[in-house]
Amino acid sequence: MNATLEIFDPAAGRPIAQVPADDATSVAARAAAARRAQPAWAALPMAERLAVVQRYRAALVAQSDELAATLTREVGKPITQAKNELQGLLPRLDFFLGQAERAVRDEPVFDEAGMREKIGHEPLGLVANISAWNYPWFVGNNVIVPALLTGNAVVYKPSEYATLSGLACTRLLHAAGVPAEVLHCLVGAGAVGAALLDQPIDGLFFTGSHATGRRIARALAGRLVKLQLELGGKDPSYVRADADPEAAAESLADGAMYNTGQSCCSVERIYVHESVHEAFVARFVATVSGFRRGDPMDPATYIGAITRAAQIEVLEAQVADALAKGARLHCGGRRGAGPGNWFEPTVLTEVDHRMDVMREESFGPLVGIQKVRSDEEALALMNDTRYGLTAGVYTKDEAGARALLARVRAGSVYWNCCDRVSPRLPWSGVGDSGIGLTLGVEGIRTFTRPKAWHLRSPA
Repeated sequence: MNATLEIFDPAAGRPIAQVPADDATSVAARAAAARRAQPAWAALPMAERLAVVQRYRAALVAQSDELAATLTREVGKPITQAKNELQGLLPRLDFFLGQAERAVRDEPVFDEAGMREKIGHEPLGLVANISAWNYPWFVGNNVIVPALLTGNAVVYKPSEYATLSGLACTRLLHAAGVPAEVLHCLVGAGAVGAALLDQPIDGLFFTGSHATGRRIARALAGRLVKLQLELGGKDPSYVRADADPEAAAESLADGAMYNTGQSCCSVERIYVHESVHEAFVARFVATVSGFRRGDPMDPATYIGAITRAAQIEVLEAQVADALAKGARLHCGGRRGAGPGNWFEPTVLTEVDHRMDVMREESFGPLVGIQKVRSDEEALALMNDTRYGLTAGVYTKDEAGARALLARVRAGSVYWNCCDRVSPRLPWSGVGDSGIGLTLGVEGIRTFTRPKAWHLRSPA
């Protein structure tokens, strides 16, 4: 490997590291090594693999401040939120540790007249994971840890925008006892990911944009490889007439702007009943305007840098399109002063579905708020999308919320909350938000294939 990858600080706009990068030859060698090492790893008792993850968890706790600082430097995430990500990873690991053995235990399903039937769960084999930069510790570990616990080898390519965090994750897992040949971390951009797709893998787990997900699906077409795509969203929330508009506004402002809006489940479009629209907008704009933007290493900073400079042009274009079609700008709407990648928190009203801001993923601190006259209008607009990741309803009426959410096309739905992920529940999408799932018991079993056992006792 003679190539290198330069790592940039998106808040300062300058390089902070240079690391050796992979190429097609090294990717092939790493995949072959992982394939050879996988059977011995799978043969270990589950208790030994669980102990490895327990040691990994302890190392995360011990080194969390250092790991958070690295994350902030390379993606621009405010340091408080970087620490929250690492702290929030611990319950996910605890869930995997507590449920992995039960999830893959043999399941007896029939025993009669000397014939027994059971379902076994065997590892896929060689798992490829192409991961995301916005929550690299969450997203990476959603695949790596359950894949390892269920006996797979993993070749992991973190996003080139979160390489240092990906290398740190791999280093800690190796130190905890995962053999180096069982878990490999690839360094590089799109060409390295493409080289990984060329390998004889047994499963591909990708988190990222819809456009990249489509390219991956085309590349693997005809290969009969298990494919999971966790893609984007255009996540809606609806504030009903009976909701507390101020409480809903404060909750949704955080749901829209946390992580600088760079989350697949960030609230990107809000529908508000006309009877509470004015009060909601006033509190929403006041809340967003109070979010502090600045040095991501300052614990008081809430709005950080835009990780990918190219995304600023997307945000600018969506604002310009909305304003040209009649939207009203309440705050923000433009890039912040450099150096680095900055965009001001932006709130638009008088929007509609002719505008890109209500139809295309923004992935930044930008949200549109549309007034509606009824629940049915809100429901129709929430479903007027090619995405289907999350959706929420704010109301005092649980039955009313459940009735509406049952009709929304989304993998996760929320009553009086938003932008929330639980390790106990499967994370999945509808439509262009992807296929497959992580998390929950199903998110452990997804790294296995069922084997049907037919066992007849001798006469």
